[in-house]
Amino acid sequence: MRFYSCSFRWLLPVFLILATAAQIAAQNTNQPYSGDVAELIKQAESGSAEAQFSLGKAYVMGAGVVKNETEAARWLGKAAEQGYAQAQYNLGVMYAGGYGVPKDTAEAVRWYLKAAKQGNTAAQTNLGVIYANGAGVPKNDAEAVRWFRMAAEKGDAEAQFNLGVMYDNRKGVPKNEAEAARWYRKAAEQGYAQAQYNLGVLYDNGQGVSTDKAEAVRWYRKAAEQGHAKAQDSLGGKYYTGEGQSKNEAEAVRWFRKAAEQGYAQAQTNLGVMYADGAGVPQDKSEALRWYLKAAKQGNTKAQTNLGVMYQYGMGTPKDEAEAARWYRKSAEQGDELAQFNLGLMYANGKGVSKDDMMAVHWYRKAAEQGHAKAQFRLGAMYFKGQGVTKNVTEAYFWLNLGASQLDESAQSIRDGVGDELTAAKRLEVQERCRKWATAHPRSDD
Repeated sequence: MRFYSCSFRWLLPVFLILATAAQIAAQNTNQPYSGDVAELIKQAESGSAEAQFSLGKAYVMGAGVVKNETEAARWLGKAAEQGYAQAQYNLGVMYAGGYGVPKDTAEAVRWYLKAAKQGNTAAQTNLGVIYANGAGVPKNDAEAVRWFRMAAEKGDAEAQFNLGVMYDNRKGVPKNEAEAARWYRKAAEQGYAQAQYNLGVLYDNGQGVSTDKAEAVRWYRKAAEQGHAKAQDSLGGKYYTGEGQSKNEAEAVRWFRKAAEQGYAQAQTNLGVMYADGAGVPQDKSEALRWYLKAAKQGNTKAQTNLGVMYQYGMGTPKDEAEAARWYRKSAEQGDELAQFNLGLMYANGKGVSKDDMMAVHWYRKAAEQGHAKAQFRLGAMYFKGQGVTKNVTEAYFWLNLGASQLDESAQSIRDGVGDELTAAKRLEVQERCRKWATAHPRSDD
């Protein structure tokens, strides 16, 4: 079985609101109130906006008073009405999350706008996310970019990251990977893990920066050490392949495990592969099966396909062809070409399912259209024999030719034998069709 590598970048979080009392306090330069609460209440009741804000925070956190989000929202509201920017921002958070007030995104936006116009970077960032997602306001990527840029230029790491995402994904600005890299770097240098991961991906793939596997590893490691699951998986992959650093399968296992234990399906699959192959750990098919199952239940196609193989051949579990077919089908229906091919074989041979040549053709075709050589060859054979499909020598030669070009001499010999049943002109016509098909369907490394 094979290790699966996939580098991809984060998209915008759905919301960057602060959902806990601790996070609300952390966004403010003022520390939670630790003085005389009675005096604080007296000042708040006398109309001090700063005291009202501090009292609101105290109620959010239960600092010196009984925690009470309704009271928190009331005092934050009083300070906000007086134009106190941090209170306006935090009142927006309360409305966005429904803390102490009915959840009301439009009201959250109203308070974020007030704070943002006073230069509050957290409010500006949240407004950017809201406009990017169209939550409480009409979706407007250009407006999202405008607010992200305001906060990013003041050094807000979250905004810098999101502005990078906008450039990376052509949202509200022309796609510009170099500009994406610039903003990711600013956030990454402040320790923002998602930006560190995305910057690693850019270096890994040579997008917006020159390809530099060692630099990719450096940024993956920074994010991984903060617990970023995708970065941990990517770092494990680099240890497995030896790209950007020395190959070390035991270290690969260590990082795959860290991500897998966070529930990251791709890492669970990769950890399963390591156990299945005995790479970096003693070979243990049962443990491989356990990790594949965790990932497969999350919908990971590679894990589902690998589970199918394990059940089909009785590796780490009693042989169960019906269960193998079930997992192949789950993966095949999501487009995995190997699962499609394997499910086609099971229908062709009546293994785990009732024999059905038409279904075999159906799944062979799906895999063949993705460029799977063995599926192409099998589909060609079905056309030649008229099994599950009307016999068609021309179509048989087309698929056999596509598949045999990636297979061994025996496959090429069979293709040539079928080709002999066509005229030379027809063979040339089909070969040209094959060339056009291959050009239109380039194969990429898995």
